[in-house]
Amino acid sequence: MLPEQRKRKIVEYISEHDGCSVERLAQEMECSEATIRRDLTDLEERELIKRSHGGALPVASIGGEKNVREKKIRNLKNKTAIAERAVEEIHEGNVVFFDSGTTTMEVAKKAPVDNSFVSVTNSPLIALELQDQDGEVQLTGGSLRQRTLSLIGATAEQFMKSSNFDIAFIGTNGVDKDGVLTTPNAEEARIKELMIKNSQRVVLVSTIEKLEQKSFKRFGTLADVNVFVTDKELSEEHRQWFENAAVRVVDGVAD
Repeated sequence: MLPEQRKRKIVEYISEHDGCSVERLAQEMECSEATIRRDLTDLEERELIKRSHGGALPVASIGGEKNVREKKIRNLKNKTAIAERAVEEIHEGNVVFFDSGTTTMEVAKKAPVDNSFVSVTNSPLIALELQDQDGEVQLTGGSLRQRTLSLIGATAEQFMKSSNFDIAFIGTNGVDKDGVLTTPNAEEARIKELMIKNSQRVVLVSTIEKLEQKSFKRFGTLADVNVFVTDKELSEEHRQWFENAAVRVVDGVAD
């Protein structure tokens, strides 16, 4: 394994397990503890992890990631408000992709129930929500990632590569000042990249707290986004980020 590949896996493992010891990381990466310590020093300097006694912890705004159960109740009222506005972007006859996530789950809950569009998702939970509607629902298939309960891996990627969507509702763990969209997991980032690539329109749905946050893996930029729906009114600085990328902003929906 190349050093950078090992370091990427270290960050992902630490994020997945909310921290880990040097000994455990050495076992998982099949290398010496001395190598792990050097890697952790480098990763901490790059602000990708935080060293702890005998190991390392995720950095909340970089490698950290709450599981889907913890996220579900956070800002639920605001996520519902985002969803109520976001579903106005769905048109009759659309093929609509719902990214896995708690905000996109709320979008799915508010989606029309009149058999007017086809739903596709990489989230079994969202698929179950959408099954109560009259329209067709498709799952990507793939391996279930326990932390987020999303489908990832080669099967999911192949499905995405062979599909086209009219609109995709996508979530993010962070949007930085350069307009880069990020998420903690490399395989989820790859699925998001394919969502963007194969969608005619991309609607980014996120609470405003994600602005100026940065996670581990990049999956796109604001230039890939057509519409941004968020809960609070943007500051002038943040609004400029989206104007520069020609993104239509719908903000303040929960104010």
